Amino acid sequence: MKKLFLAVAVLTMAAVTTVNAQTSKFLRFGVKGGANLGKLDGTGFQDGFKLGYHLGGFAQVNLAKGFGVQGEVIFSSTKTETTDDFSQIYKGASTADDRKKINLNYLSIPLLANIDLGTPRLKLQVGPQFGAMVSDRKVLGAAKEAFKGGEISGVAGLWLQLPIINISARYIVGFNDVKNAESIATTSNWKNQSIQLGVGVSF
Repeated sequence: MKKLFLAVAVLTMAAVTTVNAQTSKFLRFGVKGGANLGKLDGTGFQDGFKLGYHLGGFAQVNLAKGFGVQGEVIFSSTKTETTDDFSQIYKGASTADDRKKINLNYLSIPLLANIDLGTPRLKLQVGPQFGAMVSDRKVLGAAKEAFKGGEISGVAGLWLQLPIINISARYIVGFNDVKNAESIATTSNWKNQSIQLGVGVSF
């Protein structure tokens, strides 16, 4: 029993030492990926989140005890679908644009503050995100591009750092209108929202 207790104690101390060594690094890199639950909030689009994915890399800089910054380059993909009456809402749209599935692919750069929540293993993450749409923006019947090329969002979430592995969950809300289509009877904005659940590896 004593040997078993000693072995457990040694393994626990080794795990804690590994975590402390990792979390105390000034600079750390890694890769991450996972689910991307996204939706386009605006008149003419179906409500509800659609399942997609995200993947990318990150760099963390620990500036002081309990505080650091994290930059990422993330590719995210999801879909949205127009409503039955989309062609009656927007100029230049045809009936072929009703109930149409649209890909929403973005290359994004989040710039986040990392704030320890009582332990260096668990961090609150907040900050802006700058995104560029990389999927086709001319997706509707009109010759004009339906979407603007860029967006600015806000990010808030949690980051759990385990030995080597990291787990993250975050909510992302778009601040600016990404609509480039002209409406007939509404001034509704198009704004992206997403929930990202990720798993990664830290080096």
